[in-house]
Amino acid sequence: MTASKSSRARNARIAAQAGPARNAAKGGTTVKNASTARNGSTARTSSTADNGSTADNGSAARTSSAARTGTAGTVTRDRNGRDRARTAAARSGAAARGSQTVEVREAVAERGPAPWLQIATLVLALAGLAVSIYLTIAHFTESALAGCSESGLVNCTKVTTSPESYVFGIPVAVLGLAFFVFAVAIMSPWAWQSARREIHLARIVSVAVGIGFVLYLIYAELFIIGSICLYCTSVHAITFVLFVLTVFAAAAWGLKPGRPWKLIPARQSE
Repeated sequence: MTASKSSRARNARIAAQAGPARNAAKGGTTVKNASTARNGSTARTSSTADNGSTADNGSAARTSSAARTGTAGTVTRDRNGRDRARTAAARSGAAARGSQTVEVREAVAERGPAPWLQIATLVLALAGLAVSIYLTIAHFTESALAGCSESGLVNCTKVTTSPESYVFGIPVAVLGLAFFVFAVAIMSPWAWQSARREIHLARIVSVAVGIGFVLYLIYAELFIIGSICLYCTSVHAITFVLFVLTVFAAAAWGLKPGRPWKLIPARQSE
């Protein structure tokens, strides 16, 4: 009994001493496990954080790349837009200049031939009218023409009193007077600027008839009468110049200012 009690007492003491050691071991294992768990969680958390950072960096990189791409695209589109705008502006400017050129040309055409030609033809018609008036007066008064010789090749009296000084029973001086009265009206700036085609046709026809009559009178003076008249020659010269200027105006500006022959619209930019 005594031995058994002593043995149980020793076992109890040994168990009591071994208990804290086992608890410490278990506690160490628990601590290790907890530490491992915490480290694992930390590692996983760190890994997750790293992955998150990587993802953030990737997102940032993609965002930056997208931003650069978008900026480049915007710049390209802006440049293309500006280029197209400049091209459109250039075409519009060229079209506007072409339109202005056409309008200017049409405005010039509507005003008729150049002012110098209008004035020159009017002055020539007035000069021819003045000479014709003087010849008509001299014919009916049978007076000698001032400053004109009455012998030799230049003989005004012989010419103005010859049978050839009448055409269809009408004095040539009167026909010349009628022609230049009409010429003054048809060569005026108002007639040149008229939009009526008939007026411009009448001008052409009148000077054509006038130059034909002049050629006949020159032939009569040189080959039939054998003398020339200085006043008649001046009328012939005036008629010839009027004919040349009128034909030139018709060729350059047309028979109707609103429908010119030679004016070509400016080429539009494509």
